[in-house]
Amino acid sequence: MDRDLLIRRNTLEVNKVAAKCLRITVLFMISLWLFIMTDYYECDKYVVTIVFISSILLLLIPSVVVNVLKLEQHWIKYYVIVCCLAVVFLLSTFVSYDFVVLVIYPLLIATLYCDKKLIVTTTFFDCLCVLSTLLLRYYVICDRVLEGFRNLEEAMVYGVFLRIVLVLVTTLFSYYIVERNMVMLNKTIDANTDLMHSQEELIYAFAEISESKSKVTGDHIHRVAEYMRVLAKASGFTADYVDKLAVASMMHDIGKLMIPEEILDKPDKLTDEEYAIMKNHVLYGEALLSKCPGDIMQIAKTIALEHHEKWDGTGYLGMKGEKISYISRLMAVCDVFDALTSQRYYKEGWSLDDTYKEIVRSSGTHFDPDVVDLFEKHFDEFKEILQSNPDKEIY
Repeated sequence: MDRDLLIRRNTLEVNKVAAKCLRITVLFMISLWLFIMTDYYECDKYVVTIVFISSILLLLIPSVVVNVLKLEQHWIKYYVIVCCLAVVFLLSTFVSYDFVVLVIYPLLIATLYCDKKLIVTTTFFDCLCVLSTLLLRYYVICDRVLEGFRNLEEAMVYGVFLRIVLVLVTTLFSYYIVERNMVMLNKTIDANTDLMHSQEELIYAFAEISESKSKVTGDHIHRVAEYMRVLAKASGFTADYVDKLAVASMMHDIGKLMIPEEILDKPDKLTDEEYAIMKNHVLYGEALLSKCPGDIMQIAKTIALEHHEKWDGTGYLGMKGEKISYISRLMAVCDVFDALTSQRYYKEGWSLDDTYKEIVRSSGTHFDPDVVDLFEKHFDEFKEILQSNPDKEIY
């Protein structure tokens, strides 16, 4: 799992956290609004009402985007920050300059995203908000300095400068927190990389052992992995998930380790009893992988169990249609394509043309029609993989 992928995932999760924080802020805003509207606080209640309604609407939009529309976009974090800044600007400009202290709020939200550039940018606009708010109140709205200050110069020094110092100090803390988070993130990446490599090595070893029980081996598992990679990419999966599927697919027949060789390599047609034993390899595969940790092993477990299922429900376990996991439906096409085209000591391999026609003919019965469509569109890639990875004799 690479660094960029982890950061993207973190951003999507933080979008949800940030939206929740803004909803909580809305509750605070409503309480504050009700307090300001009492006779205890002298103000233009019409203006205050407009400002608070606008602020509440701004704060609720991220929840609509993230929780209602279910959008998972990188740009949402920028809107969240802009929203927070806009609310601070409205409150400190049109209600009271005391609200300008809330400029640290956007910085705290920015810290959640572990984005140093976002923190620096937020700091710049925070400082701009502190200065512009005071100037707007003095030259446009109030035509006088803030309460407690004798002139504009004093207000600039004690009203603006000190608040900017507060922003900068908060920025330093935020920057340090992000730096520490990045160290932890890198450690997580290293741990994930080590775990993935360990899983891959284990899978390669088990897959080779499984294949070595047959008289022809070498590249069946590697071809199947490449076929899976082609269909997974065509399905729109992320690069990280495509890699996991390709590696996990090598374990699809791991359960055959538990099948006697006299049945596994029998040149004649299997009896009903022998066929029943052979079908159990999917259950053995699931059992072998069920307690193995890691994403790849769990994917492999699903594929090992379901790769002999058929779209019409006539497979080993009787699973039908979309009850079969999508990755297992991909695996079914990959496995059958390689089985048909491969030569074995008990059969000749089919031609590419006959194999293509058989898989297309089996669309809607053996295979998911959508997967067959992908197979047709990427058939040339299947041919190239097959021709580049011929079987090798063991003995």
